[in-house]
Amino acid sequence: MKVALDAMGGDHAPHVEVEGAVLAAKEYGSQIILVGDAEIVEKELSKYSAKDLPIYVKQASEVIRMDESPSKALRKKDSSMRVAFDLVKNGEANAVVSAGNSGAAMATAMVVLRKLEGVDRPAIATVMPTLKGACVVLDVGANVDCKPFHLAQFAVMGDVYAQFILKKDRPRVGLLSNGSEETKGTDITRETHGILKQLPMNYVGYIEGRDIFAGNADVVVCDGFVGNVVLKTSEGLADAIGKMLKEEILKSRLAKFGYLLSKEAFGRFKKKVDYSEYGGAPLLGIDGVGIISHGSSTPNAIKNAIRVAQEFASGGANSVLLDHIKKSDIEKLGKKAA
Repeated sequence: MKVALDAMGGDHAPHVEVEGAVLAAKEYGSQIILVGDAEIVEKELSKYSAKDLPIYVKQASEVIRMDESPSKALRKKDSSMRVAFDLVKNGEANAVVSAGNSGAAMATAMVVLRKLEGVDRPAIATVMPTLKGACVVLDVGANVDCKPFHLAQFAVMGDVYAQFILKKDRPRVGLLSNGSEETKGTDITRETHGILKQLPMNYVGYIEGRDIFAGNADVVVCDGFVGNVVLKTSEGLADAIGKMLKEEILKSRLAKFGYLLSKEAFGRFKKKVDYSEYGGAPLLGIDGVGIISHGSSTPNAIKNAIRVAQEFASGGANSVLLDHIKKSDIEKLGKKAA
């Protein structure tokens, strides 16, 4: 199983990517192709004891900036991101991991790998911590404006992904709304609600924002605008809570002493809400495996994104996803968008 890693994508490339690759190779035995400026990447790689690790370097002369538009990014045919996706297309790698421009990653995946049959719009899924473990939220940024059949497709894709990543036999699928009553929501969510009730999945109906973290659903379905707000709000809240706790602990000796006694518990809590522990977010619906990571990813986040990529590719998730789409008649719904 080979993973093509965009070594030049992200805010701290290539240091973070190279270190993450080394960690993944040591911990998971991953075969990794670092794609980017060979001279720069090899210089960074030389800082680690990686001579005996299954890490290879593939030359790519261009870099896609974080602020570049997808259309401009697509014109860079020798960018590290494009070359990484080309490796998957040509069968030289099984998956792509990139912490670069997410819009460019989605566009590149659509052009190079294409969509799975029956999928109208691929979606970005992410795993978030809850009181009962974790849940999958999608879409978190790829599709700002959606129609009901798009949301229905997201539900099917999220259902399959949750089975793989959360190891749930029958994930509970919920539709994010502003209330649990049948009359709540918009025209789009109400129509989507009607579709989801007819699909062969464990649909639990509407859920509210607080239900996400309560763990009342294993899959949370929403459009990319709402999903991105949920994601960024939760990241900001987790960061703010950590800083507020630190401020309060530093205010008194007693609080500091209490922290020392509870340090292990605080460590477990920090790990549970740390996005880097959950790996990257898959581009669900593309005919291949593409994982995107946060632009400010740490080496640990890259390591876990590589793990997720391996699990997704080795488990044959796309084959299962394609089968679910056909059984759910989502292909017919997708054709309505044409």
